[in-house]
Amino acid sequence: MNELENLRKKIIYRANYRGTKEMDILLSAFVKSIIDKLSLDELDELNALLNLEDEEIYNFYQNNTTSKNLTNNKIAGKLKVFKIL
Repeated sequence: MNELENLRKKIIYRANYRGTKEMDILLSAFVKSIIDKLSLDELDELNALLNLEDEEIYNFYQNNTTSKNLTNNKIAGKLKVFKIL
């Protein structure tokens, strides 16, 4: 397996096993919808996003707060407009 595949598998696992069911559902659906289209740099951004606390990501997604950790992240912008069907 190459580095790119290993990173994708790590990201998929991390998105599916967050600790809260709501974040498992949201982030696993989000990751599934974009992971095959991302470059290595974008995968690194996604990995960094997934390393944040659930509460910070959820509040950012729900427009409850802004986050300096997510402000300059292109992947966070994609998450912000993502809707689960």
